[in-house]
Amino acid sequence: MKLATLIRPFATRRATRLAGAALVALSLGACALPPSDPVGREAYWEANDPFEGVNRAVFGLNEGTDILVIRPAAEIYRGVVPSPVRDAVRNFLRNLASPIVIANQLLQGDMKGVSVAVRRFLINTTVGVGGLVDVAEREGLPYESEDFGQTLAVWGVPEGPYVVLPLLGPSSVRDSVGLAADTAADPVRIVANHNEADDVLIGRAAASGVDTRARLIEPVDDLRKNSLDYYAAVRSLYRQRREADITDRKAAAIPQ
Repeated sequence: MKLATLIRPFATRRATRLAGAALVALSLGACALPPSDPVGREAYWEANDPFEGVNRAVFGLNEGTDILVIRPAAEIYRGVVPSPVRDAVRNFLRNLASPIVIANQLLQGDMKGVSVAVRRFLINTTVGVGGLVDVAEREGLPYESEDFGQTLAVWGVPEGPYVVLPLLGPSSVRDSVGLAADTAADPVRIVANHNEADDVLIGRAAASGVDTRARLIEPVDDLRKNSLDYYAAVRSLYRQRREADITDRKAAAIPQ
């Protein structure tokens, strides 16, 4: 049996998060009860983390993997690969994700965003040499990431409890469901699976993970060093960032 077949469930970052969605379902029974004191109860609901015990355990495993494997790989990548090449990798990966971005903007009713994303895809795929060069950015068409978790939020679906997914980190029940939908609709995954090209998905996942981690070495190190509770700090930052993204999407979906 080929190695690619054995690790196929982990071929992409999004596909891996499906395992996290299963973890959410299995951990429902581990939900902690709110504290009895008013201050503690208010903090409990504010954190939206009823599975904190399970989440902290997964977070610890993720931290160990990052410290021992992912961060060192990111450091080597950044030290060996020149910055222009790293930018080309990021541009190419973003371009591959364009169909998902466009589909979610359509579902959100953001027609201006659809127009920008379509033009970006056409320009960067042609003039940008398959997406290696972000020509569209230079033409005033900035990149904007969209996913089905944001779409569900625009539709009014509540986020559900905060969860930490194996290897992939912070999420929520809503974002995990959104990830499953994005994974199912991903044209690259569909084509690769149809042609039994699992190595393509594995390569994309590895490139995306290492490139992203390489860009976050200093911010993550600073957060680890300066946080009294690193887990709580990561949880807060994740929820703030997602709320900012979703608020922007809701505003964009409202006709002006």
